[in-house]
Amino acid sequence: MDLKKTNAPVNTITYNKSVIEEPTGNVYEAITIMAKRANQINSEIKKELTEKLEEFATYNDSLEEVFENKEQIEVSKFYEKLPKPHALAVQEWLDGKIYHRDSNK
Repeated sequence: MDLKKTNAPVNTITYNKSVIEEPTGNVYEAITIMAKRANQINSEIKKELTEKLEEFATYNDSLEEVFENKEQIEVSKFYEKLPKPHALAVQEWLDGKIYHRDSNK
């Protein structure tokens, strides 16, 4: 997933309920699917951020050596400015990028 190329909103917006429920016919089912996808996105982002921040990790127990790492700050700022996982999941749902199926059928 390329987080730089997403067009998901950073702020909260209101969506039309009928557009959300259209693919499934049930708004609750649609929300459940988007919630599961948001959890997947969140774990992907968390894993990616952890890997990037491990590059800057220092394993000293000294309190005297606290310094600012400019690259680490830039990485953190990038991830703070990203849309939230639920916004990314909703945008994917509206764009038809989320595959779902009914296991009962």
